[in-house]
Amino acid sequence: MIVWNSMQDLLAMGGYGGYVWGSCGVVFAALAAESWLLGRRMRLARLLAARRTARVDA
Repeated sequence: MIVWNSMQDLLAMGGYGGYVWGSCGVVFAALAAESWLLGRRMRLARLLAARRTARVDA
């Protein structure tokens, strides 16, 4: 069982904190970017579908 005596020990993680927290940061940044890009693609797809529908109805 891992026990940390202070917040500083938790953040340091035995000297590997930079790698651990850096990796977490990269993962969270990638997830945020993917969510943003997915929303952007979805808006574009809806816009194109609306244009195609409007063109067919006209």
